[in-house]
Amino acid sequence: MVASAFKSPWPRLGFGVGLRAEHYDDVLGGPPRADWFEAISENYVGTGGRPLDVLERVRRDRPVALHGVALSIGSAHPLDRGYLADLAALVERIQPALVTDHLCWTGVDGRSLYDLLPLPYDEPTLAHVADRVRRVQDVLGRRILLENPSTYLAFRHSTISEWDFLAALAERADCGILLDVNNVYVSAHNLGFDPLAYLDAMPAPRVAQIHLAGFTDMGTYLFDTHSAPVHEDVWRLYRYTIARLGPVPTLIEWDADIPAFGRLLEEMERAGREAARAETQTAEEIRDDIEGRTAAGPARAATLARGARAASEAV
Repeated sequence: MVASAFKSPWPRLGFGVGLRAEHYDDVLGGPPRADWFEAISENYVGTGGRPLDVLERVRRDRPVALHGVALSIGSAHPLDRGYLADLAALVERIQPALVTDHLCWTGVDGRSLYDLLPLPYDEPTLAHVADRVRRVQDVLGRRILLENPSTYLAFRHSTISEWDFLAALAERADCGILLDVNNVYVSAHNLGFDPLAYLDAMPAPRVAQIHLAGFTDMGTYLFDTHSAPVHEDVWRLYRYTIARLGPVPTLIEWDADIPAFGRLLEEMERAGREAARAETQTAEEIRDDIEGRTAAGPARAATLARGARAASEAV
């Protein structure tokens, strides 16, 4: 049964998909079946031409979220003022429902490494990132959301779990959380922690959006590729999340091996069905089902053990 103990301060957007160039004609060709769209900020920052025209046309019909990959909120280097100015201009022009980025760092000395890199989770890092989030929000004139990353290694000297770090950051910086349930699953598999513990730590008033996506099983680890349908285990975690938090705007990401637009919408529509299904179960019932499946799968337990060993040997 869906939680209903509080009224969310965030917009209720429904179910959406990412806006990708491969689907521009489909999106513009008729009444969109998606409730809302998410656009990658960097594809439209400081640009014009058809991409920006499409984004503006989509925005006239549906809410849009701007999702960034270049904020580098965890970096030790100064915030990129030029990028922030361009992002602020785009926000003013599009008036998105949400502005989001990732809890990570992406480069040094102004050079992008084109990856979302993990942070050490400790009190000095928490204070540093919270200060940077507040400064970004001052520039943009609104609160942002930060997304939990998919991770493949951990820092030995971290003193705070990622989930407690993210929850504390949201409170200290007064920002929101973009909860990527697929990333929770991928990271739990790779590092050997309990994904339910992560989800249980998420403060409902701070979770403004959910991401769902597919991953690639590389044998010894899971790789967050956004190139496949959502895995059945991730759907179960999603139902648990909705049963705990209540309705949260949910978006399907599919960024590699991009399917036809109709197939993407099918995945989005399944999210709607899974959220409705969560209304018929308690979080405890879904948890029991997840834990029963995990306990029954010795291969899964062995994988978690390998992940825990890998995490203990990380940087």
